[in-house]
Amino acid sequence: MINGTEPSGSELIDISDLSRIFVAGDIETHALSSVSLSVKRGEYVSIEGPSGSGKSTLLAILGLLDVPSHGSYRLNDQDVSQLSVRQRAKIRNEWIGFIFQSFNLIGDLTVEENVALPLTYRSKQQLDSRKAVQQALDRVGMAHRNKHYPSQLSGGQQQRVAVARALVGNPLLLLADEPTGNLDTRNGDAVMQLLAELHRDGVTICLVTHSVDYARCARRAIHLVDGAITDDSLRARDSAFGSMDEQPSLAGANA
Repeated sequence: MINGTEPSGSELIDISDLSRIFVAGDIETHALSSVSLSVKRGEYVSIEGPSGSGKSTLLAILGLLDVPSHGSYRLNDQDVSQLSVRQRAKIRNEWIGFIFQSFNLIGDLTVEENVALPLTYRSKQQLDSRKAVQQALDRVGMAHRNKHYPSQLSGGQQQRVAVARALVGNPLLLLADEPTGNLDTRNGDAVMQLLAELHRDGVTICLVTHSVDYARCARRAIHLVDGAITDDSLRARDSAFGSMDEQPSLAGANA
């Protein structure tokens, strides 16, 4: 289940009048312009739009990897807009999980060592690291590969390990940035099914993807154009896979 004690349905993300401006010499680039949105706990949201629309910038701010130029951002009822680098790193480690297109696994660490990395910044009193790593790997069907190195895994397996690493700290929020971008269709479908299973377990997910079919897996779609939200709407569960909730689990597949 998701971290924290607030009931499902309360606001996890609350952004108001947020802008991000990049300055290079005399040129200002408005990557985000007066964006306001809220995301409730347990929601599955896709962030969509053409290249250069501000999707990656918004995801970076949501993940505390970047800070807004103007506006406010409250995460888990805490103002995180103007925190120090150290404060952002602490909250990011404890509340947010990331899944990237390029997996970002460390080649000379084993699967279990890669998954354990986020826990090295927490005290042993907070979490039984070994047990948490085992549970995360079990959840994505990769416990049997725990002693392998990334080079010994397929792309689909590496992304499953990356998902386990994102989940090991029981985050409030899971951010997925093109999680299937380096995968073939079969492995991409398996990863999206895994995200659907995590959502059913109560994980809040924000997904950026260029795939129209994969975007339909999310219940809510936020469209960005030129750094502004042009549409924010709910959609029927009509993904190209059929109902994600009705599909059998793929977590145990050795994709």
